[in-house]
Amino acid sequence: MFGSLWSEHCGYKHSKPLFKLFPPRSRRVLAEIGTENAGVVDIGDGLAVVMKIESHNHPSAIEPYHGAASGLGGVVRDILTMGARPVAAIDSLRFGPLDDSHNRYLFSKAVAGFADYGNKLGIPTVAGESYFSRPYSTNPLVNAMCVGIAEVEKLVWARASGVGNLLMIVGAETGRDGVHGASGLASRTLEAEAEPSTVVQASDPALEKLLIEACLELAKADWLVGMQDLGAAGLTCSAVETASRAGNGVELDVLKVPHRETGMTPYEIMLSETQERMLIIVKKEFKDKVLHLFHRWGLRCNIIGQVTSDGLARVKEGDTVVAEAPVKALTEPPMYTYRVRKPRRLRRLQSLDLGDIPDLTPERAQSVFLKLLASANICSREWIFRHSDYDQADVVIPPGGDAGMLRIKGSGKGLSFTVDGNGRYCYLDPYAGGAIAVAEAARNLVCTGAKPLAVTDCLNLGNPENKDVYYQLKESIRGIGRACRKLNIQIISGNVSLYNEAREGAIYPTPICGMVGLIEDTSQRCDMGFVKEGDQVFLLGSGFDDGGLGGSEYLELIYNLVKGRPYIDLNLEKKVQSCCLKAIKQGVVSSAHDCSHGGLVITLAESCLRGGLGFKGEGWQFGGRLDATLFGEAQSRIVVSVEQNRVRQLEALAMCEGIPVTKLGTVGGKRFIIDGYIDLPLEEIEAVWREGLEKMLG
Repeated sequence: MFGSLWSEHCGYKHSKPLFKLFPPRSRRVLAEIGTENAGVVDIGDGLAVVMKIESHNHPSAIEPYHGAASGLGGVVRDILTMGARPVAAIDSLRFGPLDDSHNRYLFSKAVAGFADYGNKLGIPTVAGESYFSRPYSTNPLVNAMCVGIAEVEKLVWARASGVGNLLMIVGAETGRDGVHGASGLASRTLEAEAEPSTVVQASDPALEKLLIEACLELAKADWLVGMQDLGAAGLTCSAVETASRAGNGVELDVLKVPHRETGMTPYEIMLSETQERMLIIVKKEFKDKVLHLFHRWGLRCNIIGQVTSDGLARVKEGDTVVAEAPVKALTEPPMYTYRVRKPRRLRRLQSLDLGDIPDLTPERAQSVFLKLLASANICSREWIFRHSDYDQADVVIPPGGDAGMLRIKGSGKGLSFTVDGNGRYCYLDPYAGGAIAVAEAARNLVCTGAKPLAVTDCLNLGNPENKDVYYQLKESIRGIGRACRKLNIQIISGNVSLYNEAREGAIYPTPICGMVGLIEDTSQRCDMGFVKEGDQVFLLGSGFDDGGLGGSEYLELIYNLVKGRPYIDLNLEKKVQSCCLKAIKQGVVSSAHDCSHGGLVITLAESCLRGGLGFKGEGWQFGGRLDATLFGEAQSRIVVSVEQNRVRQLEALAMCEGIPVTKLGTVGGKRFIIDGYIDLPLEEIEAVWREGLEKMLG
């Protein structure tokens, strides 16, 4: 029990001391970060958004279908424990290059597992991201995010309060699957494959669906004290942590825990991570009503223990005490901090001399554009989205745009969701990479017309005992915290997944920022596609910037170089987002699209493909490099399209915010033209872009 609760996965030994770099909680946030299963933010009208992101990386490397499925199942239960109905799923995936058959297998099975589980729960996958790079070949990342909605007055807290109140376990029978998941698989490097049957939990979405409905019904009654899912470290973590939050003790009997395998020891029962189980803390006088409720839903429910006043976690096997320890000792592991310096290796990586790289010639611009468009990190994600049943009444912006959007039932309001993170940026500059992850996620939400509210982050890195990795962890957290402060966005929950490395080395440091935004009226939403013939297209932000080649897709794809130093001006970022949001609210713009991966020309092409209309760019004047202008990934830029009679309003808003606004061209026709560089039929670039991923997957 100590080994599990003091593991990195449960104890956050290397990361927790760094969380002081995050901004303090605002009044709108209803739970202190790290004190509950998920974060909660008030959205008005008596409602709250509950959200969390979790990693299931190592299980997905061993058994990708069930690894991804149980990853989503676990984070759905995190939302459920708060008394919230899960309404949206978002995935963030990292795999090795798809020219390798094993990477193709891992990726396709993980996509299927995630989507199948969500579909059977009736939870749409409304947004997501996926990237491919060699450092993830032996250690893929599968991060699952879930968002729920709850009535503020009906929120449930994960606390074992009230001496004498009862501990009940409901759901699946306990098996040996997942024993050592927290202390072993998730808290050490992935040196060798383990047996899937003993490490990776199987998933049962039909059972999870019953749990959701039954627990939400229970949450409305006055019979409940607290609720916790049985995730990492199973009963050990759930029982001890709920007691710790309430300042109490717990006593339970493993013989009362229903199990599906013979000869299970107390050790195995306490550490099993069998999925689709919940720990319910119930007022003792209502035990019969609670048992009846779960039996009515066809769920097995057993009383396994009670809340005590002695501050001890006591585990019994019948009349025999098999484990006993102070709750606080179990939940307060030693913390580790290191003094670190910027690694010398990082200085070499950041020293990109563009003088050594020939600039793009106009004659090659079109072929490079097509190569980027078909590349694994830029081509269409439709093959992934097709797995998910997102065509539901409340989905108002489907996957494939900057962010997905759902209508809140019974309200004109909507929630916008996205997830972002660029491991290559963080590899080159973890501080800038962390800040950019926040800024890009917020920019994506703004492009839909939503005001960014809150972040849930998942910090995926290598072995923190390595000083270079610890530097990456510290600096990426510092960057995330700085960007959240500047953009006035709260961090409300998260997850840390360390030891993501194998014999071949560590992954890119990959902090992922899942974000939710609020729009007061979904009829005012905005999408990224060009939809009106004759609209004028403008770039809000830094214009034809000569930067942005460091860490870019272009540099790696064309020159096989991962070098340079990503950069972001958070003051400019804030102004650009403010201008765009005002323009959308005032009905000034017809479309808005974040300029990011692949640079300006890829952004314009994506807007054409989303809306089905062509574009002609002419009169571009720039004094720097052609490749940086076309494919550089300078931050703080948004492409918008505007009706001719609204141009002056846009320019006035930009002037008021003090940001540059650059004319790019005109929407119309069925060709994609950048005068002097690219001239292609829209159907040709659509074929290249749409078929890219399916061709790689065979």
